[in-house]
Amino acid sequence: MILQIETATTSCSVALARDGKVLAFKEINARNIHAEVITVYIDELMAQTGGTYAGLDAIAVSCGPGSYTGLRIGVSTAKGLCFALDKPLISVPTLAAMANGVALNNDVTNMLLCPMIDARRMEVYTAIFYAAGEIIKPTAAEIIDADSFSGILAENKVLFFGDGADKCRQALGHNPNAAFLADFENSATHLTQIAADKFNRADFEDVAYFEPYYLKDFIAGKKAGS
Repeated sequence: MILQIETATTSCSVALARDGKVLAFKEINARNIHAEVITVYIDELMAQTGGTYAGLDAIAVSCGPGSYTGLRIGVSTAKGLCFALDKPLISVPTLAAMANGVALNNDVTNMLLCPMIDARRMEVYTAIFYAAGEIIKPTAAEIIDADSFSGILAENKVLFFGDGADKCRQALGHNPNAAFLADFENSATHLTQIAADKFNRADFEDVAYFEPYYLKDFIAGKKAGS
């Protein structure tokens, strides 16, 4: 059984999966609530499923890019459990998990998948995937304008989704090959397939040294009057 944790965006989500199938999950989409609810949600999942912490086989965590604070909370929780329980740690790239979740739950035949995580202003963290999961355009921070992805959109239908896609609709929506998936939310359930594959390959992280993939350095906001 794998405990899966997703905190890279405003969604705070945990799930339990066994053999690539979700047993139960609990999540909420709200800002600045991750630290308050994540361990409570994990305890509730254990009670709901009758599972035990000792019975876990591994901990999987969405490793970024995304919110600096959210990633720090999720990875710190995962590492703490791995240390306490002596369990392996599995990292799942956030954008890959998003693409996997969309591919499993939507008809994306003949489409490329472009998950987008909101950064600052018109910037997003993004990548492009085939529906089967193979990456075409690697993870990067992109400032979106009317010419973004023009080469790919000239020859392919692309589905944009995630909280970063909402603010890009005005810039990209003029292109007939650009489609947008409304109401997408990150979920720990999206980690299931990738986490199971990594577990079967014993593709684990070094718990002591693992850090989230922030992509960009954290920039703290200035206090008022400073």
